[in-house]
Amino acid sequence: MADHQPMDGDPLARHSLSAAELKELIDRERSGSAFVAYRDEEGTLCFYTAGPEASASTIGRRSETDISLPWDGQVSGLHAELHHAGGEWTIVDDGLSTNGTFLDGARVIGRQRLRDESRVRVGRTVLVYRAAQRTSVGETVIATNTPQVQLTDIQRRVLLSLCRPYSAGDFATPATNQQIAAELFLSVDAIKMHLRTLFGKFGLSDLPQNQKRARLAETALQTGTISRHELG
Repeated sequence: MADHQPMDGDPLARHSLSAAELKELIDRERSGSAFVAYRDEEGTLCFYTAGPEASASTIGRRSETDISLPWDGQVSGLHAELHHAGGEWTIVDDGLSTNGTFLDGARVIGRQRLRDESRVRVGRTVLVYRAAQRTSVGETVIATNTPQVQLTDIQRRVLLSLCRPYSAGDFATPATNQQIAAELFLSVDAIKMHLRTLFGKFGLSDLPQNQKRARLAETALQTGTISRHELG
């Protein structure tokens, strides 16, 4: 029998699968239905497939959740949700969790689409998503003429300063108003005013206040409004 991975390891690492687990995995893949796989506290390989009528599944430490992880103390009672629509799954953490949800190493802010073999980490538990074979499609071609948000010089400087901590990696925290004010030699009130305008331009005004800054920075970097080499 293969040695089991700890729950914070990859549950589908090939060297960790026993013959019985490998057979069950192959059977699941051949079924044509999307599923997630993870290991429990004993190292047992577990599978979850959403019901045909389900539009969302919950993940958390509570027994009432669809994917219940009561052994993982770093998982919140209700930690995150899996949404199912049109043959696609997304992972959603819009402030539900205390310790965050991570998709392929990057923290999830709001909703992000899962792709075949995506790794989702909640607490110390890693879940692997396997897409439904019959609905798996190729990557969407990225349009080259995507309109960019139009910014004034000072708005761009504020946005660049907000994003600057991300020069150290994706697991950063945006710069504070005080840090931005000190870098740009502006008042904190002026920074707040410019950030309110930026939230509006990027369509983030309706987000909870504690999510706006991180989402703004990540959106600016993901859309190329601010490039990594500019962060210095």
